[in-house]
This record gives sequence, C-alpha cells and structure tokens, in this order.
Amino acid sequence: MADEEKNEQEAQAPEPEATPEPEADAGPEAEATPEAAAPPPPAPAPPTAARADSEPTQEVGPKERRRAARSKFSGEAAPSRTPEERATQRTTDRKAKAAARSRRRAAERAAKGEPGIGTPPAEREPGAKKVRQGIVTSSKADKTITVQIESARRHPAYEKIVRRSKSFHAHDPNNEAGEGDTVRLVETRPMSKTKHWRLVEIVEKAR
Repeated sequence: MADEEKNEQEAQAPEPEATPEPEADAGPEAEATPEAAAPPPPAPAPPTAARADSEPTQEVGPKERRRAARSKFSGEAAPSRTPEERATQRTTDRKAKAAARSRRRAAERAAKGEPGIGTPPAEREPGAKKVRQGIVTSSKADKTITVQIESARRHPAYEKIVRRSKSFHAHDPNNEAGEGDTVRLVETRPMSKTKHWRLVEIVEKAR
C-alpha cells in the first residue's frame, strides 16, 4: 500500500520546467555590434509642447468664450423659411424683448422707491417784481451792463444738481458797476430790445 501511494504522488507531482540553456556566444560579431544589444534612446519631446510652454497664454475674453460655446453646439438644422417669414419672426422677437424691457424697468423703478421731487419752484406774490443777483461780465456799453446769473437746481428725476448760467442786460444810468462786481437787479419795463432789467445796488465791488 505504501508503495502504491508513493507512486500516485509521483505521478501527480508536476514535472519541472526545462530551463532554457544560455545561447552560445556569437563570437567576435556580437562584441563588434554593442548597439544591437543596447536599448533604443528615448524619443525627443515634440516641439509643440516646448513652444506652448515658452509662449505666454493669451487670456480669452467673454465674447470669444461665448462664440466658442456657440460653435460647439450642433443642433438640428431649422427648416428653410421665406424672407417674409423671417421678417415676421424678427418683428415678433423684437416685440417680446421690448415688453420684457418694459417690465424690467418698471420693476427697477418700483424697487428704487418714490421718484424725486427736485427743487420746488419759488413762491411768488402776485404783482411782485423779480429780483436777481449776479456778477457783471461786461460794462463797456454806455448805461448798460451785462450780468451773468447762475442757478443750481436738483433734477426731479435724476436727483442731480444741475447748474445753469444766463446773461441779462441791465440798465445802469450812472455807469457805477464795473466788471467783476456782484450786483442785484430788478425787473423793469423794456428799455431796449434786450434790456428789461435795472441795477438796484452793488452788493460787492471787485478787488
């Protein structure tokens, strides 16, 4: 029995693999060509990568990015239309966009709050003459001076200070005012085509 078990174990044991015998030397020819046995040199890097590293990358703006995104989109081709159909579609799109703009602006106005009131008009008594104060810009004419009057008012819609200047011709019977003087004028009857103001007093003389 022991001999039979020993024979079965030997039959089941795998046979050892045959080791390849070292090849015989090829002789002086193998020694003369060492390049054949040496591994090939590594391939050089492509020149495009080096060029990309050396050149600075340009920043792409939002317009170019949107254009690139549109170019990547490949949707189904729209059916062919006549010029009249295209014009009708454009008109419809424009009306829709105009309505959307109107709604957006109305919402912005509502969110902004109440509209500004600006500078209220001055209260006037009936029959009272207007009085203005300004600076003399010219006194060359005889008995006539040119006065520049500046006003500053707050715009009713934009709440911004709006400055305006206007020139008046005033009657100076004694030629008292000179250029640069601050004077006060009062409304009077027309004395010429452009002169319907009269000098009341010199508030401050020019230095």
